[in-house]
Amino acid sequence: MVIAGGGPTGLMLAGELALAGVDVVVVEPRATQDLDGSRAGGLHSRTLEVLDQRGIGDRFVVEGQTYPSVGYAQTTLDISDFPTRRNYVLGLWQPAIERILLGWVSELGVPILRSRAVTGLVTSESHLGIEVSDGSSLEAQYLVGCDGGRSLVRKTAGIGFPGVAASTSWIRAEVEMDEEPEFGIRRDSVGQHAIGRRKEDEPIGVVLTERSVEHAGAPTMDELREALIGVYGTDFGLRSAGWISRFTDAARQAAAYRNGRVLLAGDAAHVHPPQGGQGLNIGVQDAANLGWKLAQVVHGTSPDSLLDSYHAERHPVGARVLRSTMAQVALSRPDERHQALRDTVGELLAMDEPRRHIVGMLSGLDVRYDLGEGHPLIGRRMPDLDLQTTDGPTRASALLQEARPVLLNLAGPGAVGPSSLSGSVRPVDAARHDGPWELPVVGEVPAPSAVLIRPDGYVAWAGEPADPALPAALWTWFGAEMSGTPARP
Repeated sequence: MVIAGGGPTGLMLAGELALAGVDVVVVEPRATQDLDGSRAGGLHSRTLEVLDQRGIGDRFVVEGQTYPSVGYAQTTLDISDFPTRRNYVLGLWQPAIERILLGWVSELGVPILRSRAVTGLVTSESHLGIEVSDGSSLEAQYLVGCDGGRSLVRKTAGIGFPGVAASTSWIRAEVEMDEEPEFGIRRDSVGQHAIGRRKEDEPIGVVLTERSVEHAGAPTMDELREALIGVYGTDFGLRSAGWISRFTDAARQAAAYRNGRVLLAGDAAHVHPPQGGQGLNIGVQDAANLGWKLAQVVHGTSPDSLLDSYHAERHPVGARVLRSTMAQVALSRPDERHQALRDTVGELLAMDEPRRHIVGMLSGLDVRYDLGEGHPLIGRRMPDLDLQTTDGPTRASALLQEARPVLLNLAGPGAVGPSSLSGSVRPVDAARHDGPWELPVVGEVPAPSAVLIRPDGYVAWAGEPADPALPAALWTWFGAEMSGTPARP
């Protein structure tokens, strides 16, 4: 297995595959994991839950700062009442996120080919020939493009990237200034601008809306200085810049997340403006959805068609994020009409139900995959319950640290027969949880007697042990059978 790109999405996917025993290599253009700039600055609740499922969530939390709210179009929304152990946004810059993920992947023994990039593909019926920039080649069953918004893998695979062209451009930088700047947010006829920093000993962060969306090449110090003067009337003694970058409100999504043996994840599959801070987060969640499916196909546990569910499940999530960020950009326009719209939306979001809806979406806690009818848990993330198992106390997330599916029996020992077929599903007996379970946005649902949990933490089935849908779910998702049921053809 080859992963093109060693950013957060690529590293997360590499870790998922390594846990599942898949031979994987990452091809990364950077010579080190160092980044030019801070990039993304936070992890949402569902991403933290995914990291908890692999036993590494606390590694991130101890280095970040927790905030009990999320932001939507300049409105602050409380998340502290959500039913999750991670009911906050974790402030942590992308360089730290990547460093921690790299440490985890290194522990798992994943090789990273640095200072190299995937440059071409040769497809055959049984494998891919992957051309690398140093003149070498690799052979793999599958290639996953995690190589960013300008993904060469996506282009080489012939996957379209439709969407909305940029209407606004921002210049962003980390700088040193001789004078005390005007910290905070400023709005004018051009748009919204901000200067700030988290700590006194950190560089100053600058984000400025540009007057033009048409630019050739990367921004320069002169452009940054001119932009500062255009907004504030001074450059505040701009002395140096650790980095300068530019981003726009272009929003595009891959027409397909899969073309044969080539798959896409993260920014290679979707790009959008950073409003709401969802980009890195949904990339990590893409990886969690895809990793176990690829592993089962590579191991022969499941047919190749299982990979089609990756697009079916994650493409709608990406499309919703694009709509959300486009709406937030529109709500941030500086004129009086948009201010009236912001005020109206703010009034709505002051009400509990609209707030919960938007917070559920931004945090990723409300995602539901269409896995069919039945118990309201089906297709949703498994709550991280405290459990009393036959092996002692644990949490639901801890059951998933090996990236294996779990059949959690809460109806008493022996109520659900153990799964078989290569031991792909781990059976766990635990004491029954009395009373309803609480799900984000949805509210309380009846406690099931048993739950079939996918490696990504989503519920494939829930209900009573005698439910005939359980054997079907075991076979469909994991190629597993229950003892005492007829063998599948």
